[in-house]
Amino acid sequence: MKQLPLAITTGDPGGIGPEISLRVAVAQGGEDPLVVFGDVAWLKARAVALGLPAERLRTFGQEGPFELEKGELGLSEAGVAWDAAALAHQPSPQGGRAQLRTLDCAIAAAQRKHVRGLVTAPMSKESVQLGHPGSPFRGHTEHLAQAVGLHDDDVTMLFLGPKLRVGLVTTHISIAKAPIEITLPRVVRTIRHTGEALLRSAPPRAAGKLRLGVTGLNPHAGESGMFGNEEQNVIAPAIRTALRLAPFSDGGVELVREPIPAETAFRIALHGELDGVVAMIHDQATIPSKLLDWGSAVNTTWGLPWVRTSVDHGVAYAAAKSGEIDHSGMAAALELARRLTS
Repeated sequence: MKQLPLAITTGDPGGIGPEISLRVAVAQGGEDPLVVFGDVAWLKARAVALGLPAERLRTFGQEGPFELEKGELGLSEAGVAWDAAALAHQPSPQGGRAQLRTLDCAIAAAQRKHVRGLVTAPMSKESVQLGHPGSPFRGHTEHLAQAVGLHDDDVTMLFLGPKLRVGLVTTHISIAKAPIEITLPRVVRTIRHTGEALLRSAPPRAAGKLRLGVTGLNPHAGESGMFGNEEQNVIAPAIRTALRLAPFSDGGVELVREPIPAETAFRIALHGELDGVVAMIHDQATIPSKLLDWGSAVNTTWGLPWVRTSVDHGVAYAAAKSGEIDHSGMAAALELARRLTS
């Protein structure tokens, strides 16, 4: 039986998404079946310009299934043409409608089991809002969860890189709201998902189990309540709860038993004393991830019924305009998706 393809969504057509999507698809030379979703006419012309013979391109409608022979690349029509405004290297209503439609087509294909996972190029939240005024869209992670009938709390945003693997308890919320959004169930879910991701993606330790640490929210992890009580009231109890769950209860991953000051957690992770870190807020996780693993960390959504990976950067309008485009992040996302679905 042939392996199902991976879906690649092209993101904002005005950014670098279409280019990096095609570059990684062409570079892998048909080694794995892939279907790129977007404006098929544009994608076909660009794929040929990148050196892929036209006879190796297979075009499909939105529905699938996607039958590919070895060495072929699939292109799936998302149903929104990329006009000049969408391609203008800036936020636009046309680009917003195109990128959300492309993502939703790939999600539908995954739900129908016509693809085995999604690799997503970056989207512009501003463009989506311009194209869909009043839309609740806050990002890939939340949209993917809602599209498959899950709540935001059912999935976890992870950044998995060669030097640092980190899970986020909260994602796209204001810092002012963070203390009330950091709840025991959310911390437990993030600890569990990050532990599962370590087992499937982290290189094995030379000796001993993989180790996961959990940061505090406040300076010095609250300093015994002097600088805040989230560590005592929420984070430490969540760690104790998670210790009773797999992959910690069965010995698959060792979980550090107390919250660790964030400044310490990321330092010792870099030095190899931790294999992964659970962080409380978005920038607490992404600043060290982008410093240590820029271009090679993979944004991964854990908890979906199928694998989803993405780049760790944005749409990069300026790079798209200049043509100075680095597709290594997309290559890393594709490689992780392949490993997680093999």
